[in-house]
Amino acid sequence: MNRPERLVDAEEPILVPEGVSLGYARVSTAEQSLVSQRQQLLAAGCYEVYADQGKSGATMVRPELEQCLRALQPGNTLVVTKLDRLGRTVRGLVELLDSLKERGVAFRSLSEGVDTTTPQGRLMFNIIASVAEMERELIRERTMAGLAAASGKGGRPMRLQPHDVREARRLREDKQWSLDRIATKFKVSRSTVIRALRQDGLAGDGYADDNPDSSSGTRGGSQ
Repeated sequence: MNRPERLVDAEEPILVPEGVSLGYARVSTAEQSLVSQRQQLLAAGCYEVYADQGKSGATMVRPELEQCLRALQPGNTLVVTKLDRLGRTVRGLVELLDSLKERGVAFRSLSEGVDTTTPQGRLMFNIIASVAEMERELIRERTMAGLAAASGKGGRPMRLQPHDVREARRLREDKQWSLDRIATKFKVSRSTVIRALRQDGLAGDGYADDNPDSSSGTRGGSQ
């Protein structure tokens, strides 16, 4: 089958025949060779091979991949040697494969045995999709835990417990201890003491400016 001429900087991709496979190859650095991937893809029956050289899987700027995706038509198949040639995250890969499925484009990965034209390949794709869904759930759970911890309603406990705050208040008001001395006693930072005392209802005026090295006439100078 004769291949159409590839036009440099062409705005529109040249249409490829229905039912053929297009290969995509990628290496992360300019020093790496694309020869092995090209040979595997051509041996797998690819009609044309698109290749990005010196492009990390994490970057979205991959001109050859974009051209390849534009050239794919319903009935075509996108082929790669390994799944990580398309991207670094399972979620991003599943999103790409979902978009291909909606367009009527099949997908094959030679190393992992993913072939959406076969029942076994579709099963493997569903497994990948399940892993991506689990990844999204874990991210969602970590986000919610972080928000709960930030609001003081869950997650990591406060460094000063209520009885510690009461003792810190007594030392501050009755014993005239400095904030630094209180922080040393409870093995927390000075800012933690300040926040705890303010949240406990004490007036915050002057707390942040308390300096144990100031003159003995200041409240915080007494030990």
